[in-house]
Amino acid sequence: MKIVFVTAEADPFVKTGGLGEVMGSLPAYLHKQGVDVRVIMPKFSAIPENFQKQFEHLAHFDVQVAWRKQYCGLDELVYEGVHYYFIDNEYYFSRPRIYGEYDDAERFAFFSRAALESLIHIPGFKPDIIHCQDWHTALIPLMLKEFYCHEPLYYQIKTIFTIHNLKYQGVFSKEVLSDIVGLGMEYFTEDTLEFHGAVNFMKAALVYADRITTVSPTYAEEIQNPYFGEKLDGLLRKRSGFLTGILNGIDYEVYNPLTDPYLVMPYSIIDLAKKEVNKKHLQTIFGLPVRGDTAVLAMVTRLVDQKGVDLLACIMEEILELDIQMVTLGSGEEQYEEMLLYFAAKYPEKLAVKLEFSDKQAHEIYGGSDMVLMPSRYEPCGISQMIAMRYGTVPVVRETGGLKDTVIPYDELTGAGNGFRFSNYNAHELLFAVQQAVSLYQEDKLAWDKIRQNAMQSDFSWDKSANAYLKIYESLL
Repeated sequence: MKIVFVTAEADPFVKTGGLGEVMGSLPAYLHKQGVDVRVIMPKFSAIPENFQKQFEHLAHFDVQVAWRKQYCGLDELVYEGVHYYFIDNEYYFSRPRIYGEYDDAERFAFFSRAALESLIHIPGFKPDIIHCQDWHTALIPLMLKEFYCHEPLYYQIKTIFTIHNLKYQGVFSKEVLSDIVGLGMEYFTEDTLEFHGAVNFMKAALVYADRITTVSPTYAEEIQNPYFGEKLDGLLRKRSGFLTGILNGIDYEVYNPLTDPYLVMPYSIIDLAKKEVNKKHLQTIFGLPVRGDTAVLAMVTRLVDQKGVDLLACIMEEILELDIQMVTLGSGEEQYEEMLLYFAAKYPEKLAVKLEFSDKQAHEIYGGSDMVLMPSRYEPCGISQMIAMRYGTVPVVRETGGLKDTVIPYDELTGAGNGFRFSNYNAHELLFAVQQAVSLYQEDKLAWDKIRQNAMQSDFSWDKSANAYLKIYESLL
């Protein structure tokens, strides 16, 4: 079985969120299972220099972007047994930002066509399946059928498209269809790429891919209704027989409190008391009073509406009046950054804010905090809650998407459950869930130890999820 992943990002080369996390761990896991798996991604200038120095130049060739011919270089690096191929074009990819450029339509149309062209230049490899990730690669299933159907190398190649976040679809003006993608107006219809007078890249994959997956079973159901469907719910219902929700996993070698190099004191489920050393370290580096008797709540998140920060803003005062401390790591919308800075100034001994992202500090937070808050409006999968549980840090989450699939509400009668959930997108339901968790932490140490152990015993490794992908791959061969 030969699989090629095409993605805009993959850890450790470029990672801005869950997509990069998954593309860093799933291919490596499949490789260990004996699958011939390759990864194609852009050669962004943001890729660390120590990796770029190891790249081997394989080929260079022209890529058609409608009426243009653009240079494309193809570099290779074998990392942990997986072959990574990097699409090189400095005009498109040598920029400070990965996304959000004025010409993203052209950049990722070029990348999609270049990924298909590069298959000619990879010696001894013809994929059975191209597995595309998010809107940046969503043109590939259509381009494969339209531009390569008469080329022997591409015969019988199947396509899978994974939705990591339906909110971001790659919607551009209709002129993009002919001027960038190189297709005629027969593709500007309700049944093809037309989307409320514009062109929708993600819609191309939803229409033309052989199979569609998304990153949790609950999210696969949610996006078929209008509230979560981002105006594509009708098409997703139409293709529901080809849609599967598969929960993401996390890399258990990277996220392991017993071997994590970022923790000052390694620990495991049998010596959870050592977690307190990491808690004291966390309080110190965030400038909070070192107290072992107070619960430390954490958020490692982008500060945007999707993540429920608007709910938090409504009840921040009430939360900070509890006997807790809180740390936040992440940046985002200015209104939420200012809100957190305001409360950090008002409650300097209770709230510490870092408006940045640091992998090291994220690990320190997971290892040293008692709870992680994820009050998301929607959450396709969520990675933070899985990482937190791996470190014995109890999640408090809204019941949506992958959060619903991974966090089991604590049951005081049976002792079952690995976290706390609330149902409706409501600030006071969030507050009640936080109060419930803090109360249990303060009043029943045995119960709290039990819920932490349940969290650490939850299995979010790639074993089950990768096998689900393998079944889909096999069904297409």
